[in-house]
Amino acid sequence: MEGYSAHDRERVVAEPPKRVEAPERTAFERDRARVVHAASSRRLAAKTQVVGPQSDDFVRNRLTHSLEVAQIARDIARAFGASELADLAETAALAHDLGHPPFGHNGEDVLHELAGPAGGFEGNAQTLRILTRLESKTQRPDGSSVGLNLTRATLDACTKYPWPAAPGVRKFGVYDDDRPVFDWLRAGADGQRRCVEAQIMDLADDVAYSVHDVEDAVVAGKADLTRLDVSAVRDAVRGWYLPDADDASLDEALAGLRAVESWPRGPYDGSRAGLAALKNLTSDLIGRFCGAVHRATPAEGGLLRHRGDLVVPGETRLEIAVLKGIATHYVMLAEDRRQTQERQRELLAELVVVLLDRGPDALDRQFADDWLAAPGDRERLRVVVDQVASLTDVTAYAWHDRLVRAPRPPI
Repeated sequence: MEGYSAHDRERVVAEPPKRVEAPERTAFERDRARVVHAASSRRLAAKTQVVGPQSDDFVRNRLTHSLEVAQIARDIARAFGASELADLAETAALAHDLGHPPFGHNGEDVLHELAGPAGGFEGNAQTLRILTRLESKTQRPDGSSVGLNLTRATLDACTKYPWPAAPGVRKFGVYDDDRPVFDWLRAGADGQRRCVEAQIMDLADDVAYSVHDVEDAVVAGKADLTRLDVSAVRDAVRGWYLPDADDASLDEALAGLRAVESWPRGPYDGSRAGLAALKNLTSDLIGRFCGAVHRATPAEGGLLRHRGDLVVPGETRLEIAVLKGIATHYVMLAEDRRQTQERQRELLAELVVVLLDRGPDALDRQFADDWLAAPGDRERLRVVVDQVASLTDVTAYAWHDRLVRAPRPPI
């Protein structure tokens, strides 16, 4: 079976080989380096994963989550024996959350509402926009940005939802004005089918999200795995992830998790021994999920691009969903978090309003340039949303203090 082709390695703007490059890197290794060094990657360190990064120095933020997803993605891919597959899956994992705005999914929801006249907001569509437009690395001859100028295969691997927005569709991967580059990267793809590398990234994200968010909830004292409210966890699973899951299947999945040898038999006590036991549990669960997928996935003939699919057993999907349900019930639906989220929504809405009013004088230079080049209100709204989405949790508060709370100087 042939490997990756020249078509897969093509970039929007052709780049001649560098005269001096030691050690020599493949096209996909260069893509990984570009994502690692991107400003958007650094900003992830100050963006919410589940618990705000300013609340505790142990809990995960978007950057540490992305690093963990990348490690899991690489391990899954390497199990199938292809080094370039692993490079692509790892890069996609490093990039998968670049488009998330301040305050996690809460921020994403409010920006989607506010950006309705411009086509909505979606973190994965924003990731594509960052990679192909907003990050500064390469330009076309006419001076327009092509972002990091990644290869076609890498951009496709980063595309979790390879379809545009549509009525009734909340998850999508491209805004209308980014369709040209989307159509370019999807050239040769089969309809809306995700490439194997994107499937690996998505699975690694699910595994990391489910296991590590539970770990954070336990360490933060919000969840005790020995005393779960099973009914509430079931409701969280159905309300957020698997609406058709019945009690019996969810109870069976929880029983499977509890049968893992390292599942705790007593409350977490904060000791080194307790933390080590919790780390052993996370390691065992990651191995359990990834091993099940590896055993279920036929890899004869090679997995890459649009040849082959990952197979995730039904029991594995249920166990992952149950872990997500635990984190959702004990952390995301907690009353104190709801109050904080309401204030965050108000803050982002007020920021969008004031930036639309103030225009380029209140925007960072690159977004001010985009505003001045925008032909209409729809496009100017998208510029403001791009600016707000680029902020971290900390800078969102700081911008709000400066632009909304502070009195506007007289004209």
